[in-house]
Amino acid sequence: MKNSLINNTLKREIGYFSATTLVVANMVGTGIFTTSGFIINELGNPMSMLLCWLVGGLFALCGALCYGELGARFPHAGGEYVYLREAFGKLIAFLSGWISLIVGFSAPIAAAAVAFATYFLKSLSLPVEPQVIIPFFEVNLITLSPVTFTAIVVVIFISLLHFHSLKIGSRVQNLLTLLKVGIIVVFIGCGLFSGQGSTAHFGEGIDFGIVFQDKFAIGLIFISFAYSGWNAAAYLGGEIRHPEKNIPLSLFTGAFLVTGLYLLLNVVYIFALPAAQMSGAIDVGAKAATALFGTQMGHYFSGAIAIGLLSVLSAMIMAGPRVYYAMSKDGVFFRRFAKVDKNHHTPAYSIFLQAAIAIVMILSASYNKLLIYIGFTLSLFAMLTVIGLMLFRIRQSSSNDYQTFGYPLTPLLFILGNMWIIYFSVRSRPTPALAGLITIGCGIGVYYYFNRKLKVKGKIPECS
Repeated sequence: MKNSLINNTLKREIGYFSATTLVVANMVGTGIFTTSGFIINELGNPMSMLLCWLVGGLFALCGALCYGELGARFPHAGGEYVYLREAFGKLIAFLSGWISLIVGFSAPIAAAAVAFATYFLKSLSLPVEPQVIIPFFEVNLITLSPVTFTAIVVVIFISLLHFHSLKIGSRVQNLLTLLKVGIIVVFIGCGLFSGQGSTAHFGEGIDFGIVFQDKFAIGLIFISFAYSGWNAAAYLGGEIRHPEKNIPLSLFTGAFLVTGLYLLLNVVYIFALPAAQMSGAIDVGAKAATALFGTQMGHYFSGAIAIGLLSVLSAMIMAGPRVYYAMSKDGVFFRRFAKVDKNHHTPAYSIFLQAAIAIVMILSASYNKLLIYIGFTLSLFAMLTVIGLMLFRIRQSSSNDYQTFGYPLTPLLFILGNMWIIYFSVRSRPTPALAGLITIGCGIGVYYYFNRKLKVKGKIPECS
């Protein structure tokens, strides 16, 4: 392996369609099939829940429009890491990459793999129990079950697929994404027109006053997790053809399509289930399918959802390693993770590192506990990235073919929305927010470790 990992050049093999499907695949994952139950538990009113999903979608669209200009300005692998490096320097950029490694990709990969395994096993009427729990003091250190075993196998398989070939991986990605979107569209159509639901579940209308209440902001925290991934194409900026055009278009198109799908899918959930049955349900998609079509069809749709979740797994496994690749090229992470396989032209070590961290999380972490943690940390760095865009505009006017639509209102809305989410994360859910801050603190220590090593060796980090 050592001798083959010598060509550190990524190829531009991804077009507009593949980049767009990557965005869609990253966004449509575990969140839409799990978080509506938590949101309705907070808000109570189904129509207010729809409003919350709409507001979350508008934030994602604002972010996509801003990241489009950044992607056109800096068409390199690494996404936020590259943008923050140019705006604020290497410390903030490294922390973004560090968060991506732990929170942005590895944790959601683990959650998506567990969700896939659960839906897959239930669709085949296979047991998800028993669980073998290995405790450490009072903490459940390792959990072994059919779900964890299946989840680990699928992470390894898809990681090997994307290691083997970017071209094959992107084609499989496109197929899985189209299949997932097709499943959702069929589910929406059949659910609304032939399902055994009720319009009475929608209640009496929207309470707009709830927008200014704590619980609405908490709902947005959950939704920010479900919408995460709208920036996926930016991470592969060094491998996208005509990036100055295709990055902005793919980000906006993907975010727009997903917002529409999310709203329609939640309409189906509400049509299928009263608020009381949705409240707190993790497997809300399976419950809605069973209520609409009966037990047997519920199994079929659970299987279809499982197949759809393969798409988001594939997309995150594909995008994440490009961040660690960019960090390593800058000399702020282990050099071996900047190496590209000579035969496969993929960042092999980075792919396998991500898979290893995800497997550890599958064995030790809980999906529920990750939601606020992920929402808090990702919102913080997304906000900093868009602030960076405004700094670039202040320093020099945009010279790109693409410029952010609605500037400066669009970035300001995104910044204020994320400040809102961050504030209520800390106020209402302090423990996960604290975990996010601890993760950032650990990242600062790791950064200065590598920075000191570079100074001792007298080396200047590469910037690409």
